[in-house]
Amino acid sequence: MCGRYASFRDALDLADAFGVAPEAVADDARALPPSWNLAPTDPVRVVVEREPRATGEAADDGPGRAERSLRVVRWGLVPGWAKDPGIGSRMINARVESLLDKPAFRKAVAVRRCLVPAEGYYEWQAPAPGSPPRTPKQPFWIHAPDGGPLAFAGLYEFWRDRSLADDDPNRWLVTMTVVTGGAPTDDPHLAAIHDRRPVILPPDAWDAWLDPEQQDGAAAVELLHAATPRVVATPVSTAVNKVGTDGPELIEPVEPVEPTT
Repeated sequence: MCGRYASFRDALDLADAFGVAPEAVADDARALPPSWNLAPTDPVRVVVEREPRATGEAADDGPGRAERSLRVVRWGLVPGWAKDPGIGSRMINARVESLLDKPAFRKAVAVRRCLVPAEGYYEWQAPAPGSPPRTPKQPFWIHAPDGGPLAFAGLYEFWRDRSLADDDPNRWLVTMTVVTGGAPTDDPHLAAIHDRRPVILPPDAWDAWLDPEQQDGAAAVELLHAATPRVVATPVSTAVNKVGTDGPELIEPVEPVEPTT
């Protein structure tokens, strides 16, 4: 699973990396502070590509023009049919193996796909067999070797709060989930840390994943089997275990609690 990650790059730097025009960076995406310890239900930034709502603009520039933008959503997908937004805390991840089967994800994978920019994510390795009692799990900071941004495959949804008036700006809740896959088969060290990981899309798959004209869910899922960009795992302090703890010191390397395989 992916239950904690970091996004601390400046919004305009992210826009440049993901091909988003500066004017398409939402105000709340610019204002969102950096975080080295994002957790479920936190506000996070995503890259989406959608047709402009202003039909006049679309008509001037020709049909089918889509705008790529950087926006803020809440982590934890709430399907449009949900009665209670609390369900989102249980839908922080979507398994790639069941995207086409589960009602919560089937429609979103066809028409509401996003990229989730991240500097890296955390995963915890269980103690080796025979370790002393109460030996803590060892957290690892998993990131690109060159420190560049990663792009998690994500899905997003709109949920309408029927208890609020039609003109209430808070009537719509926009949420996302991170798609996860199995452990890599070509990296035994990473596979030994955890048997799941976020699906990280290479840059040459970004356009196809975001393309709003691609509305075939099965074809979209095929994109998730592209070669994953290389990442490295660095042991870090158990300080990251506590939700709410934040700061660049969380990704500083430490000696591992236990020798790892």
